[in-house]
Amino acid sequence: MNVFRFLLCLSLVLPFFPVQAGENTSNSNSDKTDKIEVYYFHFTARCITCKAVEAQTQENLTALFPDLIKQGKLSFQSVNLDDVSSEKIANKLQVDSQSLLIVKGQSKKDLTNDGFLYAKSNPEKFKAILKQQIEAFRKL
Repeated sequence: MNVFRFLLCLSLVLPFFPVQAGENTSNSNSDKTDKIEVYYFHFTARCITCKAVEAQTQENLTALFPDLIKQGKLSFQSVNLDDVSSEKIANKLQVDSQSLLIVKGQSKKDLTNDGFLYAKSNPEKFKAILKQQIEAFRKL
């Protein structure tokens, strides 16, 4: 019973700790794709902050990088994890909870914590972080 309580507590607390190791991963230096994909994974039931993360991400990408979007070099996709059709992409990116990811080839960056911290409370800071990360991915 104590093990069960420990695991329950751990599962409730762990999502609040930022990911450090492996947060920006690259399995290959020879990524041949120029396309940057931004994914927001969510569930059907969402709070105001969850909706703000999606809205701010989409709004900022459109405002900051219209040419990349128009050229097909940057895309945004909102993925409902409750939808069976999203299972393949969620498995591929190893996602099982709300997440905001930037992906280019085999490289990915998790911006979930930044999104939930700043999208609603400090949208300008979130915009700056998103811009910095997309620009860093353009150089990969």
